[in-house]
Amino acid sequence: MSNRVSSSSVGMERQVEMYMNGLQGNMPDYPVDPDKLRQAARDVLDDRAWGYLDGGAGSGDTMAANRAAFRRWRLEPRMLRGVENRDLSVQVLGTDIRAPLLFAPIGVLSIIHEQAEVAVAEASRRLDLPLILSTASSRSMEEVASAQGDGTRWFQLYWGKNDDVTASMVERAEAGGFSALVVTLDTTVLSWRDRDLENGYLPFLEGEGLGNYFSDPAFRGALDDPPEENPTQAILYFASMFSNPGLTWDDLDWLRDLTDLPIVLKGILSPTDAERAADAGVDGMIVSNHGGRQVDGAVAALDALPRVADAVGDRVEILFDSGIRRGSDILKALALGARAVLVGRPYCHGLALGGAEGAAAVMLNLLSDLDLTLGLCGCTGMDEMSRDRLLRAAPDGSIALDT
Repeated sequence: MSNRVSSSSVGMERQVEMYMNGLQGNMPDYPVDPDKLRQAARDVLDDRAWGYLDGGAGSGDTMAANRAAFRRWRLEPRMLRGVENRDLSVQVLGTDIRAPLLFAPIGVLSIIHEQAEVAVAEASRRLDLPLILSTASSRSMEEVASAQGDGTRWFQLYWGKNDDVTASMVERAEAGGFSALVVTLDTTVLSWRDRDLENGYLPFLEGEGLGNYFSDPAFRGALDDPPEENPTQAILYFASMFSNPGLTWDDLDWLRDLTDLPIVLKGILSPTDAERAADAGVDGMIVSNHGGRQVDGAVAALDALPRVADAVGDRVEILFDSGIRRGSDILKALALGARAVLVGRPYCHGLALGGAEGAAAVMLNLLSDLDLTLGLCGCTGMDEMSRDRLLRAAPDGSIALDT
């Protein structure tokens, strides 16, 4: 019999709760099926907000590739493994977390729900799952930190052209209890996005998603008038300094000298870049194509994951982002080399429908799915997920047993 102590029976508890509610005629407040959840969110958001949340770069081909990549790998369940007690916990950047599941950094959440990132922070606190806050959040990092309390939180940095603003943001993150810095590399310019262009809509130009900027002393110090007195000037200044296409690998030394926080690079897809990042001494990397929002026709993030993992081995902790919708997706990503995964659009769908409660419900369902699927695969802990638990599927769906 296994001596592993169970840290979570969340899947069974969630199932029983929902089935018992059904006996009383009470159906779930939020759709369980990710596709139905997405459609429900579509029904409550206006065209511009929906296009911004749901859209991708160009044709949307990369978004489709992200989901298709998961179907090319099949789990191989194993029986009679004594899986009554399951432990979902993992350690990431030296911190023990409840499960290998984090709230991804998504900005401009005020266009999704009036409580924006504060609601997501409350969901993170309820579930004891880490939160990564976007630089482009509608609420300031101090407000979000207050709402989340003692939970684990990281700060995602968009590294702009004003070094004083960048340094100020990092300093505020340190003071606010953010325990890691996530530097997004793939957005040095904004991609060509058909839906946003057709809607003539970039929310930043309407003052949305600028909570961290408008509250930042270095940003405010660069303006002639405070943002509350002259918002147009503040918005135009933001637009002029947000992107920094001139960044190079050499600039990482400046950032490393700026902070003692662990540095995680988000947007790595190439083994060559992964090796370069490891050589630069970063603490982690997130294999991600920005959910398909930046490069049309790019490699699926899951296809990039094993190549990146093979390139760096155990030199750098690897996380994964882009396309996670179900518990089985998480297990596949872990088996291919990730320590944990980030989830973005699904919790935003819940946020649109029910604020903090909706976001928490969606992530709790995903957590429950993960727990049950882990046990059904014959595993009691995340450390048991490795590539020998997967089989590669051919295009026709058959299994290529020689790989």
